[in-house]
Amino acid sequence: MNIAILRQALTGVSGVPVTAYDGKGAVEARFTAMIYARVATAGIHNIVAAGNTGEFYALTPQEIRTVHEAAVSGVDGKAPVTAAIGRSLREAIGMAKDAAAIGASAVMSHQPVDPFAAPSAQIDYFCALAEASPLPLVAYVRADGFTVEDMVRLAKHGNIAGIKFATPDLMLLSRSIAASDPTGALFVCGLAESWAPAFAAAGARGFTSGLVNVAPELSLAVHHALEKGDFETARAIVNRLEPFERMRTKFRNGANVTVVKEAVTHSGLNVGPVRVPGLPLLDEHDRQDLFRLLEDWERAGNIHTRSDQQASAKAAG
Repeated sequence: MNIAILRQALTGVSGVPVTAYDGKGAVEARFTAMIYARVATAGIHNIVAAGNTGEFYALTPQEIRTVHEAAVSGVDGKAPVTAAIGRSLREAIGMAKDAAAIGASAVMSHQPVDPFAAPSAQIDYFCALAEASPLPLVAYVRADGFTVEDMVRLAKHGNIAGIKFATPDLMLLSRSIAASDPTGALFVCGLAESWAPAFAAAGARGFTSGLVNVAPELSLAVHHALEKGDFETARAIVNRLEPFERMRTKFRNGANVTVVKEAVTHSGLNVGPVRVPGLPLLDEHDRQDLFRLLEDWERAGNIHTRSDQQASAKAAG
């Protein structure tokens, strides 16, 4: 994909669908493709395959390829598919080439998880991967310790389309945007809807979302308000999302994907539990709190009814 077209997509909502598992815990490709189809049909601008909400680190390399294939199939050209890659540099380069071969539009490099990763060397990792990738790269910056110079080096690389900025260091973000070439990589809010207004005020464009699995209408409403500069409306919508997002932060974010998957299953498409070390399932108290919230959203018209979602899942299959 042309890097300018991808950068335009990144100014929107980058949705991260969940990965479905069958009764034996294996990746269920058909249900996974259905989830991607639902998110694409909802009008999400960029769709990230095997991102954190898709449990990237719990998947084997072959399973990651299966998810990428399901994403390309399910999205069916309705939006760019940005295939998540990572692990060792050599593995990540191989995944990037593989993603290009199966029809992905771009790749997103997950943050390196090596406990001895030095910030400047992580920038080297991203740049080396961008050099070798046949597709434009989105760099996922999640760790602390980076400098403005580090961010500028990323932003000016010719094959880096965007920087998914996923730390709450707004001072670093604003200084990095000011110091970077405005025609270079786009700085994107990597902390979802809750942080999107603050990031937008600092100069970022677009945001990532796991909520798109459940209520894409609300994600798009936040984006629409921010594109108009209507921060009051954006904050009001974020306030409605706050109980859902707060549930996801329990257990040091261990319930992050769990809440989303249980909400998707409640909608009528059973996607299975989260793989350990994530929290596999919610306890009954948290599950009922989640269901009550979803029912409130449904009554308000913010999400499709369960029967609507079951019908769309059946049609996608």
